[in-house]
Amino acid sequence: MGFVKEYNSKTANQKGNIVPVAITVFEDRSFTFVTKTSPASDQLRRAAGVERGSAAPRRENAGRVTVSQVREIARNKLDDLNSSDVESAVEMIKGTARSMGIEVVEG
Repeated sequence: MGFVKEYNSKTANQKGNIVPVAITVFEDRSFTFVTKTSPASDQLRRAAGVERGSAAPRRENAGRVTVSQVREIARNKLDDLNSSDVESAVEMIKGTARSMGIEVVEG
């Protein structure tokens, strides 16, 4: 029960979002956990205002996001991504958008 209470208190401001967590449990049954940011696909889906990505990403467009929205998602995800700067993180997020059928437009 301790984990549930602690998790709920730590993630209360993220209600409705997917919140990944890394849990470490020790032999004495104590634990630590680190919350991560929402998956990029979830953030892109919300930014595009769509329920889900395209089933055929190269043929069907599921929605659109702007480069500034992608940059904001990249800044949010920077700690969780395998990237040292925002520009490479932006390219990773653009790749996720392409694989979901979400078009990235200037603006």
